[in-house]
Order: sequence, then C-alpha cells, then structure tokens
Amino acid sequence: MKHTYIKIALIALFTFNTVSCNKEFIDEPQPTGIAPTVIFASLEGMEAHIAGMVRWLRTYRLSVDSAALNSIYYARAVKGNDLINRTTWFQYDYGNAYREPTWNRAKFTWEYLYILVDEANVFIEGAENSSVPNADKKTLIAQAKAMRALAYFELTLEYQHTYSFDTSLPAPPLYKEPSVNTGPLGMSTLQEMYDFIIEDLTFAVNNLTENRISKSYINMHVANGILARVYQTSNNWLGAEKAAKQAYGGGNPTSVLHPNQYNNGFDDIAESNEWIWGAIQTKEQNQGWAAAPHVISDHNALSYYGTFVNNDFVNLFSDTDVRKLFRNHYNAANDSYRHWVTDKFAFSFSADIPFMRTPEMILIEAEAKYHNGDTTGAHNLLFTLQANRDVNAVKSNNTGQSLLDEILVERRKELYAEFGVEWFDAKRYRKGITRTGNHRILSGLEPDDKKFFLKIPLVEIELNKFIDPSINTNR
Repeated sequence: MKHTYIKIALIALFTFNTVSCNKEFIDEPQPTGIAPTVIFASLEGMEAHIAGMVRWLRTYRLSVDSAALNSIYYARAVKGNDLINRTTWFQYDYGNAYREPTWNRAKFTWEYLYILVDEANVFIEGAENSSVPNADKKTLIAQAKAMRALAYFELTLEYQHTYSFDTSLPAPPLYKEPSVNTGPLGMSTLQEMYDFIIEDLTFAVNNLTENRISKSYINMHVANGILARVYQTSNNWLGAEKAAKQAYGGGNPTSVLHPNQYNNGFDDIAESNEWIWGAIQTKEQNQGWAAAPHVISDHNALSYYGTFVNNDFVNLFSDTDVRKLFRNHYNAANDSYRHWVTDKFAFSFSADIPFMRTPEMILIEAEAKYHNGDTTGAHNLLFTLQANRDVNAVKSNNTGQSLLDEILVERRKELYAEFGVEWFDAKRYRKGITRTGNHRILSGLEPDDKKFFLKIPLVEIELNKFIDPSINTNR
C-alpha cells in the first residue's frame, strides 16, 4: 500500500465518482463527500459509500492503460498468443517486459487495488459499528467483503507465482482493517491471502441474494463467480464446480445462453443476457478514451486501433461459429501482424465493459467436473456450449488431457480480450505461452516464468519499512 500509505479518504473516492442518472443508474444511491460519522449513521449513507466503490471499478486513475480494473484485465489479455498489440497503449504489456518497480504497471496495479481494499475496510469497520440494524446492513457488508476479496485475488495474481507453485511465498500485505488504524504492514504469504479471500467470499455468498441495483453491483451470482475463479486457481474443484453453477443459476445451460447476442458489440449490459457483471457507462459518466478492450480493439469507430488477432487463433473457429468476428480490415498480407482484426467490441464512450459472463461459469463447471472425475459430464457440458455457438459443431472423441485441453481452448475462444483468460489459465496450470503465427514480437512466457508477475513498486518499498528492500531480488 502506498504509504502516504493510501490514506484515501471517503471524500476523495466519492469526488472521483460522481453520479449519473442514465441507463440503470436511475435509482442508484449518490456518492457524497460527507463525513464517515454521517455516512454510517444511516442505510442511505452506507449505500452511497458502496456506490462509490462500484464506481471505482470503472474510474480513470492514471492513463489509458492504467485506468481501472479493465486495464488490468486487458494488460493480461495481450501477454498471450491469441492477440497482437501494435505500438500504442498496452504495447509494453504485450512485450511481456512491463513489470519493473518504477514503471506504471507495477505502481498503478498496486495502488489501484489497495485503494479498493482500504475503502472496503473503512466501510466494513464503519458498518459493523453502526447502529443501523444488522438485517439492513449485512448485504452491504457482504458486497464490501466481495470487493475486498476481488482486490486481494487480483493482487495475488499480479505479484507472485500461482498458488500451486508454493503457498509459503511472500504475497502483498494483508490489511484486514483500515490502514489508518494499522499503519504499514509487511508482506503476507499466498496461503494467508487465499485463506482470507475465501473467508470474505464465503461470507458474501452466504449473505447476498439475487437482488441488486444493477449489473454493476455484486450479488450472490457475482460473488460465486469470483469464488469459482479463486477455487480454480487453488485447485479446489469441488468448490469450483458448486460456485460456478451457483454463479450462472444452474439448471439447463442452454436456457441461459444467447448466441444471437454475441455479435452485438459487447457494449450494452442491458441487452446482454449472458453478462453476470460489468461496468455500466453512460455518455456523461465513463472512462473516455480508456475503456479497454473496446477503445483498443475496435477498428470501425475512432479509437486506438491497437488490437490484432493471431492467424493461428482465428483458425480455431469454424465459419459457422457465431464468435468468428474476424476480418482482414487493412487488406494485409497473411504474414502481417495486421492481417486480422476482431469486431467483438464496439467502442463508444457509453460502451459497457464485461467483467463476468455466463459462458465462463459453464466452462469452469465443465473443467471442475473433469478434475472431479465426471469426464462424461464435463464433455457433455462443453459440447452444450460448443453446439450453442456453432450449429454445425461436432462432438469430439477427446478423453484425458486432450479433453482438458479442449475445454481450455474453448475458454480462449469464448472469452478472449475480456479478462486475460489465456494468461490466467497458463499461469494457474504452470504452463508457458509460446507465440506462433504472425506476431510482431515473439516474446512468450516459460512455465512458471517470473514475467507472469510484477515487481513490488519501489515507492512502496521506500515508504514501508516493513517490506525488505531486497524483496525484488531475483524477481
């Protein structure tokens, strides 16, 4: 935590996030700059604090590539083999070298996520000590704990090896209460961090319902979805299967899949039934020219025209797959990195940003079934999605590792450019990423490569006496 050490007050957070009255914001609480004693004296005040935290997920923090949660996700997306980034925003992430302690990626990710942690801690402490009846405030506390868990989960992914590598490795500091109370803390361990993340998310799923103001807020489905990702990473496959199914509602997967919506531009959460969670934007309240992936990948609207697609990835899609939204926009040669662009994302200032979708949860359930020994169930669930996306899909004969690989490929085909799925899967399975095809930079990743994580920001080391100055040695 930046010590100054992220003494971000409520008033600062709320100033960053003024309210809009468009789309699904009509009945949303308005963040205000009033004092904490007033905020926690009423349910309305606490709702305003949560609204500010929700806005933080789609704020504009530093720059186009360092704006908010979507910036972290898109930076991961361009580190793999499937996407290619030209020399514009995110180019250094694409080169798999943007990890030094004085560079923006390491500093922004750390500070942005710890601000969310500290605001969650301030809220949880204030709400728990509030005289507002527990029945009224417990769902708000659950939302705050889910956001705190999300922030810590992203920190573990960004600043250390994966969970299965060594759970005793140092992880970012674990603040369980406001930093103004604790002062700076030293590094935790991966095990301590994951235990706390799961504790928070367990509370959240047990105290949230389906109800919420809009899809930008966390409800029981979102909390279960985050928990499913955490269990994926920590190899708790029974937990992952259950949480993923709860996230999309269980039942018949076909009933919650809408293939006709896949080519709608991924820009309107109200028209996207498969979206479980996302950032809602309006013409008045938005990230402007920082709304990745849309602002980087759209080659139709005025944007950065930064994203291109690997030939080998395009070849994974059949012509009848609704997800095959690629074209040779620039009439480039086959071996040019500019050969393919994607029309998956349509950019405008009011384009909503997806954080979590139903197909991801279905594929987590399939992956978990595979690991839990139900390979038939895994294969059937996988083919349910494949047939939904491609009317001419043919069920494979894959078994064993080949079946698991097929599930992971399907995750890439379904979720590319959304939250860094290829990077996420390679890291947790401790595999490398070899760049093929028409990449302009062939800088891949080895298994357990240190380039899968960032160095601890120098400003944190300098201001936090409890972090050893040698922490980045051999990182």
